[in-house]
Amino acid sequence: MFKKHPKGLLAASLSNMGERFGFYVMMAILTLFLSAKFGFSGTTSSVIYSVFYFSIYALALVGGLIADKSRKYKSTIFVGIILMAVGYLLIAIPSPTPVKNKVLTLGLTCLGLFVIALGNGLFKGNLQALVGQMYDNEEYSKMRDSGFSLFYMFINVGAVFAPFIAVMIRNWWLKAHGFLYNGDLPELCHGYIDNNLTEQASQRFTTLASEVSMNGVPADMATFANDYLNVFTTGFHYAFGFAIVAMTISLIIYGLNKKYFPDPAAKKALQTDEEKNKAAQEASMTATEIKQRMYALFAVFSVVIFFWLSFHQNGASLTFFARDYIDLSSININLGFVSIQGAELFQSINPFFVVILTPLLMAVFGWLRAKGKEPSTPKKIGIGMGIAALAYLIMMIGSFNLPSFIEIKDMGGLADAERLSPLFMVGIYLILTVAELFISPLGISFVSKVAPPQYQGIMQGCWLGTTAVANLFLWIGTFMYEKISIWATWAVFVGACLFSMIIMMSMVKWLERITK
Repeated sequence: MFKKHPKGLLAASLSNMGERFGFYVMMAILTLFLSAKFGFSGTTSSVIYSVFYFSIYALALVGGLIADKSRKYKSTIFVGIILMAVGYLLIAIPSPTPVKNKVLTLGLTCLGLFVIALGNGLFKGNLQALVGQMYDNEEYSKMRDSGFSLFYMFINVGAVFAPFIAVMIRNWWLKAHGFLYNGDLPELCHGYIDNNLTEQASQRFTTLASEVSMNGVPADMATFANDYLNVFTTGFHYAFGFAIVAMTISLIIYGLNKKYFPDPAAKKALQTDEEKNKAAQEASMTATEIKQRMYALFAVFSVVIFFWLSFHQNGASLTFFARDYIDLSSININLGFVSIQGAELFQSINPFFVVILTPLLMAVFGWLRAKGKEPSTPKKIGIGMGIAALAYLIMMIGSFNLPSFIEIKDMGGLADAERLSPLFMVGIYLILTVAELFISPLGISFVSKVAPPQYQGIMQGCWLGTTAVANLFLWIGTFMYEKISIWATWAVFVGACLFSMIIMMSMVKWLERITK
């Protein structure tokens, strides 16, 4: 699989697995953790989630600038791994729930999130830039798209296991303290403590408390509410801590293999006069060519914002949808010492499909390439946006007869028989993953191909920056989810994806000329 690719590609992919593990731990549990820990609404939790994910990608611009100026890509990446581990450590330290001093506890949590985001900014874009530099060699240049697809596939291996391990740790901690998992209970516990449950919700709270208490019916509901919240969120703290293990493994792999990565600074120092003159000519393209390339890049950047706004709902409104409308009782992986169950598990589906579908998609593209019919990279990106629109169209149709979030909150949650099958979400994530594979790895490839040599790091940072802008507004999805009908929420994202597809397809011929 890696035979025709640079030797450093596999090492770079494995080095990135720890970052992906932590990323998907956050995507799976962060909004649910914030809601359970602080009693926040889904919208408030999503605002923090949005700012965090905005920071991850926005700080990639900072990381790109540092690496481009210093030419020390490797050391910048190394520092990024260390910072990410420190950030996870800050969040992993347990604190009592319900929270007595919300300002202090939330401040420490946000500090940890910022440190993770800063480390990710130093790490993510610069590692992608190094991978791109591997394909600057003419021997490998034709394999750039497939190389980035392989890179994207392998880094998602760590992501597959992240939600499972996070849920396993949380549910094990619950069981060790005499409780079973129920996703509706944290919100009901906060509602009981704050004395704002409806009569119907209060009855459901009492029923669920009896079902999850392994030592019999709780004698005091206030004590149960406090204990359940404390144990539930402590399990989440320890799940964050496991990300430190993943970062350590990445650090070791990176340290052992960094000799296989390109070193722009060393390469520049060893150049002959002739090579230096050639490199200078490449780096100093005509002003017109640089402008054309920059226009093309920023045109694509502005369009894909709408895709990422829709796609990254997986950690926000789609997670809350899975918690509130999917029958989680039918997802129960019993390992004896713990039962793995929870809305968080759906976040494993996307990286799983990335790993499974990437070789198939590469084979299809390879077959088309052999026949001279392979779509250009810009056209692939446009097709991906249309596929994402299809996923949300199915979400919209499937949600027509569902009650609104406001209605189910008053009820204290839906009964299992009233919820949708987990297969519904599996199908949605399958379609969204196909869309992602048409856009994310190929977008990275497009940037590495079009960006002027002297701006490789900063342009990879800008690609991530488009995701940052989209992520800053992810909370809008949850806001609509909590305020309007469910089907109307998904209709908005159908429109966003269709709009981005139409604009992208209208630019394809121009972009194809630029990439040549």
